[in-house]
Amino acid sequence: MEQSRKRAKRGRNTGSAGRTSRPRQAEVAQLAGVSQATVSLVLSARTDGKAATISKETRQRVLDAARSLGYAHDPAARRLAAVRNNLLGVFSFTATFPTDVQHSYYPFLVGVEQEAAARGFDLVLFTGSSSGGAGAAGPDALSRVRLADGCLFLGRHVPRAELKRLVADGFPVVHLGRRDELEGLAWVGADYLSASRAVVAHLAALGHRRIVLVREDDDAPASADRERGFLEGLEETGAETGPAAVLRCADPVHEVTAERVRALVADGVTAFVAEETDTGAAWRALDAAVREAGLDCPGDVSLALLGSPPPDLAGGLVPTGFDVPRHQLGAAAVRLLAALVAGEQVHEPLVACEFRTGATAGPPGRRP
Repeated sequence: MEQSRKRAKRGRNTGSAGRTSRPRQAEVAQLAGVSQATVSLVLSARTDGKAATISKETRQRVLDAARSLGYAHDPAARRLAAVRNNLLGVFSFTATFPTDVQHSYYPFLVGVEQEAAARGFDLVLFTGSSSGGAGAAGPDALSRVRLADGCLFLGRHVPRAELKRLVADGFPVVHLGRRDELEGLAWVGADYLSASRAVVAHLAALGHRRIVLVREDDDAPASADRERGFLEGLEETGAETGPAAVLRCADPVHEVTAERVRALVADGVTAFVAEETDTGAAWRALDAAVREAGLDCPGDVSLALLGSPPPDLAGGLVPTGFDVPRHQLGAAAVRLLAALVAGEQVHEPLVACEFRTGATAGPPGRRP
């Protein structure tokens, strides 16, 4: 017993400073001078069966050893033992956590909150990735989400290796937005394919045959779905296709200029379509370039947006396009996550987007 106290004292003196990995139960057991099974029983907070036979002194030694090592019990292990805390996490891979009502992701959170409350769950918002707080980067960036019974993730660009590890560990994870490139990751998403085809069909019905899509140059599934729907729409309507139909921009602000737009219109392009992203970069650049070029919309050129405009640009003409059902997607994500936490296998279908006629598209106009 005295040796165990000395070991515990040494652990308290050294603490967890300088550690590069999380302490394990085996280390707690060694420090406390007990078996790992005893440590597991004590830290699981069980009071029935074998746990009831552990003396108060032994229990305290284990707790002291765990505290001195900085050990934190893994909530995923508790969940496997059917011990849940009715907490759902929300983790956003964005520059700022979307708590501002002007943020494009905010409506998702409204749907998440309402559905979670209806199902008796509380929410934990993990903001470290956006604020630069502890654990914002590195191989264990997502480890803290295990404090919840499961976690929702939002954002176009995610750390695939970390998400894959959570899925492999059996931790309930749902991504809000298509991520089928990660095998086993559950997700809910909007039907961008059908919605994008519908926008092209609307433009084609107005008489447009030369239509260009402006999008950011990345591999986000939402962008890929919009582009695919756009191209399918061109083929279905008999509009002109080919590489020139898509303008991929690493930096839309500097690449989509008034001069470039004016040149494309002079070459026969009568309509431009932009994708919606969390930054709104493609639409911002296109809208600014058209105005700077002195082109009337929709008199000289028609515009359409595959999604909704950034809130700070919502005061202008309502763009032709579609609305993403953010509230419904947030609620669907919670339903799916709650099912995974309960051990159920369910599938949430794609949520349909609503076509928006808007005021930025008309018949092909005159060429400047």
